[in-house]
Amino acid sequence: MAYEQDLQKLSSYCQEHGIDPVKATFDDLQAFAYDTFGQENTNTRTQSRILSGIHSFYRFLLYNHYIDSDPSELLQMPKMDKRIPVVLSVEEIDALTESIDMSKAEGHRNRAIIEMLYGSGLRVSELVNLKLSNMYKEEAYMLIEGKGSKQRLVPISPVALEQFDYWMRDRSKLTIQPGQEDYAFLNRRGHQLTRAMIFTMLRELCAKAGIQKTISPHTLRHSFATHLLQNGADLRIIQQLLGHEDITTTEIYTHVSVADLRDAVLKYHPANRKADAE
Repeated sequence: MAYEQDLQKLSSYCQEHGIDPVKATFDDLQAFAYDTFGQENTNTRTQSRILSGIHSFYRFLLYNHYIDSDPSELLQMPKMDKRIPVVLSVEEIDALTESIDMSKAEGHRNRAIIEMLYGSGLRVSELVNLKLSNMYKEEAYMLIEGKGSKQRLVPISPVALEQFDYWMRDRSKLTIQPGQEDYAFLNRRGHQLTRAMIFTMLRELCAKAGIQKTISPHTLRHSFATHLLQNGADLRIIQQLLGHEDITTTEIYTHVSVADLRDAVLKYHPANRKADAE
């Protein structure tokens, strides 16, 4: 029963993102794993069971000649509950935004997306479901519906507001499909964006910017929280902004980089200070 439920999760994800499960790529499965484990905070045992089911499914397809290669072969356990999150530096964030081709129709949209993910710490699911009716631009905040339908107010940075206004001019030229009118971000066909589209956009921008780190939309959320903490923001405030129910979830951002540790030793250890004096 659990195996069937796990495959149903994969099937639902593929259907939502317009993917044929039989033709799914490694990147598709990696995005599914990140999305499922990250959004649901699944424990290690559940993650292992889901991945085992995916491996079995694609081995079955391979052995019965439905596919020529197994896209799940290199898929590994994310272990998101133990891993220190990948964070971009301010310089890498700048490189990411500068790599956006603003001459394209989606340029301002993509810039606004980056600014909101990084500038407000939104989850990707919160961004794609953001409604115009929940944005209060005069007051510079938005009403976000997070996990468990819990709502919180999140500030919008001046840069994000500026880019969003540019995007709204481009958005007004689209033929918006019925039922999609209130979604803040749309694709060129006037439909709500999907999480997979954001993943793809970020991968392409990283390649252009020469960023070697493996990132996802959640990386911008991690960077938002880490940079706030590094610049003196209170952990409780960051907890409220991120919509974390438990402060222990927010405490992962108190990690210190290896470079910071090394610099502290070189600067403050008496043996190193003596060597500098000599």
